[in-house]
Amino acid sequence: MTEIRLLTDEAQYRAHITLFRRAMHWGPPSDEQWAVTLPSYEPDRVLAAFDGDEMVGTTQSYGSSLVVPGGARVPHAAVSRVGVRADYTRRGVLTALMRAQLSSLPDPVATLRASEGRIYGRFGYGLAGRVRIVEVDTRRAVIRGDMTGRVRMLDQDTADKLLPELHEAIGLRRPGQISRWPGWWARQRDRKTEAENSVTVVHSGPDGDDDGFVTYKVKEEKEFKHRLSVEDFEWANDDAWRDLWIYLTRLDLVNHVENHVALDSPVSWLFEDPRVVYTKDVFDEIWLRLVDVPRMLSARTYGAAEAVVIEVQDALLPANSGCYRISPEGAERVEEQPDLTIPVDLLAAVYFGDVTFSQLAATKRITGTRLADADALFAVPEKPICGTFF
Repeated sequence: MTEIRLLTDEAQYRAHITLFRRAMHWGPPSDEQWAVTLPSYEPDRVLAAFDGDEMVGTTQSYGSSLVVPGGARVPHAAVSRVGVRADYTRRGVLTALMRAQLSSLPDPVATLRASEGRIYGRFGYGLAGRVRIVEVDTRRAVIRGDMTGRVRMLDQDTADKLLPELHEAIGLRRPGQISRWPGWWARQRDRKTEAENSVTVVHSGPDGDDDGFVTYKVKEEKEFKHRLSVEDFEWANDDAWRDLWIYLTRLDLVNHVENHVALDSPVSWLFEDPRVVYTKDVFDEIWLRLVDVPRMLSARTYGAAEAVVIEVQDALLPANSGCYRISPEGAERVEEQPDLTIPVDLLAAVYFGDVTFSQLAATKRITGTRLADADALFAVPEKPICGTFF
């Protein structure tokens, strides 16, 4: 019988990461890798499944905060390192882990990055945000005008010290963005051992204050022809965003720049010829789990429309199940007949506005009436993006 235990010491943590890496078909961490990984473990957030004395499954979370529509920040669990040993898959181990984790989280919401899209819907996670993977042909890319500020390149040690402070100062702008915990920044230092060509550039405005940064890697594809891949891109204002794009697309010997942007990013309009920006793919980024549905419905704001009563179904956390009246004034639990019924994973999908109730109804995923009002209530001015991988 599978037993879920809370892990508490370094030896257990190392066994935990070793099992997770094996589940991902990677080898165990080296001593050097483990030294960088250890600070990413947070007490009271690391769970493992055991069969007797054998560890057979893993999961953990990190304490963070998440921006919801309207701009409020709520406590958030960043769920990661979910894995089951190959000889124990499809035996209920993952279900036991997810049930134990979600039942014990102190946070009202969780997100994760899914290795496979079909896994997490049955645990109440919904695809709530996607990113557009774009490639810019720098040989034809022309942005009119010069920078309004300046950029400077940092050595790695300076970047490690400055970026956490600068990220916090820039702040979180869009629904889906999350704060970064100390262990996240500790893991980023592992890039020193993985790739010596990681580069960080910081932008400062005319007043001299830092207001943006980009971290990237460059890989040679052919003789003196290179591809630049953006790893981290944050900005506080439009001028910093534009200047950093100017920097990236004017680098010598770089033929292509690849970056992940929001679905509604206006990046193509930076260039005289919008066709220099090519969309390579649209990929899922945010998988959202509303752990405390009443709290999360109350945390966000709503658009102008007549009130709608929504029935939520949550088999894994049945306390969330019930009817909620949503209006421009907010959300409240009610004992009324619902206008529409939705499972908790699809409520998560519409929560950030990446998809609408009407679209889900058209696919027969949900049933009900008053769909136009529900769409208007949950409408958002910007598409969600996180921008922080964990």
